[in-house]
Amino acid sequence: MMLSQYVPVLFIIGLGIFFAVFAVVASRLLGPRRINPAKASPYECGMITLGPTHQAIPIKYYIIAMLFLVFDLEVVFLYPWAVIFRTLGVFGFVEMMIFIFILLVGFIYIWKKGALEWE
Repeated sequence: MMLSQYVPVLFIIGLGIFFAVFAVVASRLLGPRRINPAKASPYECGMITLGPTHQAIPIKYYIIAMLFLVFDLEVVFLYPWAVIFRTLGVFGFVEMMIFIFILLVGFIYIWKKGALEWE
C-alpha cells in the first residue's frame, strides 16, 4: 500500500534517467565527427595564447569568494528564522540578534583589515 505512493516518483526518476541516456546516445550517433587541430586545442577566449599559460591568481579573489560565502550563508539562516519568527517569540529574536551581531563584528573586522579593498 505504501509503496504504491512512490510509483509516480520512481516513474519521474526513470524518465529522467532514460532522457539523459537517450540524449547522450543520440548525440553520439547523430553528431558530427570532424576533428581538426583548432577544435582539439584548448579554448582560451578565442585568442592564441602567448607565453606561459599558468599564471598565479591573486589571493584577493579567493578571499572575496570566501567572504561572499560566509555572508551569503547568513541569508540562508535568516530565511527559516523569518518564516517561524512569531512562534519563536522573544527567545528566537534575541538568539538571531546575537547571531547577526557576531556576523557584524566579523564584517567590521574584515572591513578594517582591508579585505574588501580592490586596489
